[in-house]
Amino acid sequence: MRTILFISICLLLQSSVMQHKDLTPEEQYVILHKGTERPFTGKLLNVKAKGTYVCKQCGAPLYRSESKFESHCGWPSFDDEIPGAVLRTPDADGQRTEITCAKCGAHLGHVFLNEGFTAKNTRHCVNSISMNFIPDDKQAFQKAWFASGCFWGTEYHFNKAKGVMETTVGFMGGHVDHPSYKQVCTGETGHLETTEIVFDPQQTSYEELVKLFFETHDFTQTNGQGPDIGSQYLSAIFYANEEQKAIAEKYIRILTEKGYKVATTLRPAAPFWPAEDYHQDYYDHKGTTPYCHIYRKIF
Repeated sequence: MRTILFISICLLLQSSVMQHKDLTPEEQYVILHKGTERPFTGKLLNVKAKGTYVCKQCGAPLYRSESKFESHCGWPSFDDEIPGAVLRTPDADGQRTEITCAKCGAHLGHVFLNEGFTAKNTRHCVNSISMNFIPDDKQAFQKAWFASGCFWGTEYHFNKAKGVMETTVGFMGGHVDHPSYKQVCTGETGHLETTEIVFDPQQTSYEELVKLFFETHDFTQTNGQGPDIGSQYLSAIFYANEEQKAIAEKYIRILTEKGYKVATTLRPAAPFWPAEDYHQDYYDHKGTTPYCHIYRKIF
């Protein structure tokens, strides 16, 4: 019996470590250490699409969009949870009631009663960083692909932009299927380091993303980006349709009229191949900032 109990505890601890290892320092601060993200900064605050909000740590469904309402408090608010998904625990000081994921114990926020916001008189005040959003209609979100040198830095800036729901770094534009980072670094596959952006058009626009793209790298450099020299680091916009292409062309014209010699090329979107896991959210996991992607306002 003791042996079985010991093995069970070891498996539980191993599972816990596996769940925690992919959290960024900011996510760990809230989800593991019960911190609070700054108000009005969360990506999910203004999401209005229909779908399900799931736990960032374990993926368990927590809330449906029908339960979300605007409380103007600075954090996503819900007046009901999916049955059995959320646990309530009074804080040690007795002032508030904490809410956690019933499956993995991730800290979500706090619940408040009798405020009169909705007929249910309940407000789950939840940190955006504790959740992911899965839309019912995936067509409600759109995609964009940008190459601006080392994809770590490109992703860093887009990941923090309003309306950006998800980012993935990888490769686009080459002639080899499922390329590895090592293969792309040879410069022989034809791929560019590219960041795929999933965005909510109700919160932002492709035009805003194009402006951010140009404002976070040297689009005049012809042989790479900063100290990263090579064809895989060239500046390019991969457009999904003629509308995206027209918007990109518009901003290249604007920059040209401002006196810039724009080296950015426009290319039709091609198969996107995600990079290895250790490249994803690189700077967030490392806790540092990009060395050659620095924001500067142009438009």
